Amino acid sequence: MSESSKPVIGIAWMLASGLSFVVVTGVVRYLGTDLPAVQSAFLRFGWGVVFLLPALVTLARTGIPAGLARVIVLRGAVHTVAVTLWFFAMARITMAEVTAIGYLNPVCVTLGAALLFGEKLAVRRLVAIGVALLGALIVLRPGVRVVEPGHWAQLGAAVCFAGSYLFAKSLSGKMSAGAVVGIMSVTVTLGLLPFAIWVWVPVSMVQLAWLAVVALAATSGHYCMTRAFAVAPISVTQPVTFLQLVWASMLGYFAFGERVDPFVLLGGGVIIGAVSYITWREAQLKRRAVTPGVGAGKL
Repeated sequence: MSESSKPVIGIAWMLASGLSFVVVTGVVRYLGTDLPAVQSAFLRFGWGVVFLLPALVTLARTGIPAGLARVIVLRGAVHTVAVTLWFFAMARITMAEVTAIGYLNPVCVTLGAALLFGEKLAVRRLVAIGVALLGALIVLRPGVRVVEPGHWAQLGAAVCFAGSYLFAKSLSGKMSAGAVVGIMSVTVTLGLLPFAIWVWVPVSMVQLAWLAVVALAATSGHYCMTRAFAVAPISVTQPVTFLQLVWASMLGYFAFGERVDPFVLLGGGVIIGAVSYITWREAQLKRRAVTPGVGAGKL
């Protein structure tokens, strides 16, 4: 593979990742509120455990490295809250709003890294974070319209996904990527189990099949994103993620009759621009990047 072709290939992988995540949001939007959020999340991660059985078998043979149990449990707990909030939001607000607010995840990671790991925030990064938060205000427009419970849930999901990512970073150098993802799927499934039982409603085979599609699409999205990061800098692939908002808006409009809100598109673009600047600065300074690409905190 020539060096000149790597950015193009990275962009292609990121396009595929974005389409996969739009499939995830579209299917969950289609399922709506027929199933409680925590039950939908449980079934999605249950399918994930099935798909990740090979990695889990390997993990069972090698065992969990000593001293990591606490971090694994904490990550599972935080991710459990994140996915429950995400499923709740996805069934109640538009696909475009969920996507745009989700772009805040890398910003939350950057702030969390500063608070937990003592990472320094230069003035330029602080300004970029401020711009991203301004983008969130453009999306939400508090005082101009009612901020619904679904909006608050998605904001909470962005924060919790950021916490999950920071825990994952502390595990990444001590466990393989497959083991990290596999053990997360198990802990989240177990974490959701008692709450899912509490609110359980009958599930049809069609709903089970659609949630299997969600699990497959989410796995595909993460795989494609990982391949994109492997062949091209995040600063190159990051702006491509804005197309995910465009696709989500189009699918919401044509499939579910959701109004295309120009303020959501504008706010999402502002957030993506700010996040792209942060990742570009990290690449310029050749830092050990803590801020993930958009999408790293997805399901």
